[in-house]
Amino acid sequence: AFLASLDADRGMFQQIGDSWKGPLGGWAKLGFVFAIAIGLGLAYCIYRAVTAEGTDAILGWGLSSLALLIMQGFLKQWMFERVNMLTVLREVKRLQVQIAMLNEKDR
Repeated sequence: AFLASLDADRGMFQQIGDSWKGPLGGWAKLGFVFAIAIGLGLAYCIYRAVTAEGTDAILGWGLSSLALLIMQGFLKQWMFERVNMLTVLREVKRLQVQIAMLNEKDR
């Protein structure tokens, strides 16, 4: 029953939802909120860069877009590393349970 609850076919959205639980769940939720805010800011900066007149304005909005894009990349990297860490921990737990079951069977 317990091993069945650790099924291997977990979708991406289920895994992201799992990352919102546990001791770092609050940080994951905060990161998700920041990711949305950065994404909206990025869309706005790109719009302003495309519609800007003058080299200084284009350069300013373009560099702001680049900075937000880099921030978004680092944030997404952290979020997906957390998802991968939880997947590895789930697999380690599955192995621990299987080893314990084998030890019980040998006794």
